[in-house]
Amino acid sequence: MSRDNEDRGAARYTERPATVATDVGDGPAVVFAHGTLMDRTMFDPQLDALAGDYRCVAYDLRARTDRYADEYDLDDLADDYAALLDGLGIESAVLVGMSMGGFTALRAAEHHPDRVEAIVLVDSDAGTHSEADREQYGALIEQMKETGHPTESAVEVAKHQLFGETTRTEHPGLVEAWARKWDTYPGLAIHNEIASWLHRDDFTDRAADLDCPALVTHGTEDVSIAMEKAEATADALGADLARIPEAGHSSNLENPEATNEALREFLASVY
Repeated sequence: MSRDNEDRGAARYTERPATVATDVGDGPAVVFAHGTLMDRTMFDPQLDALAGDYRCVAYDLRARTDRYADEYDLDDLADDYAALLDGLGIESAVLVGMSMGGFTALRAAEHHPDRVEAIVLVDSDAGTHSEADREQYGALIEQMKETGHPTESAVEVAKHQLFGETTRTEHPGLVEAWARKWDTYPGLAIHNEIASWLHRDDFTDRAADLDCPALVTHGTEDVSIAMEKAEATADALGADLARIPEAGHSSNLENPEATNEALREFLASVY
């Protein structure tokens, strides 16, 4: 069964009559928050696999909506999650966040503990970026802001940051399909999206204080966030770490079978 946000009264979240979520299935709620440059469709393999047992909601964060020009931070995105639940009539959910979505999930669990049953961090991190990374990303997004669109070189970099070597070699069509999407994004949308998390504070010490179950899944070929950071994040959360083989930073999309197996086991333990 599929639902439209407009029909479910999600105006508080969108503030506009646009549909920004895919809402399928019945049962305990599982909400999916995507990462930078991605959108809600990156979780289609998870919705297809889990909607028989759970109510699955994948939503677009601000950069993929007509709110992209507003400046915001991760706390704002955490509040958006709570407002999304209000709009959909959901009391609480397991929040699955990929990369930036994981940064958001940590803060949603801290700021809205009554709305978060558990969190799953997909290729994400409780830590932060080095000063060198911040300078590199900062220069890149300022260039996009000035040009109004992602440059060809930026798209090539994103392919390597977001997809592992196995996917780029064996499934180039998947990578190119996403690259075509990136080419349509306004430069300001990408600028504000990356700026929302680029200077985030280190959440590692606070992670131990979160009062909810957690799972960390991480692609073994992820070059955007090293496996060592996933290990540190899992330790801080007291969470299991599922290593997803033959997958990079978008491991749930690159190896959905392994990701879905880990999710099924975890969700069964939560619900």
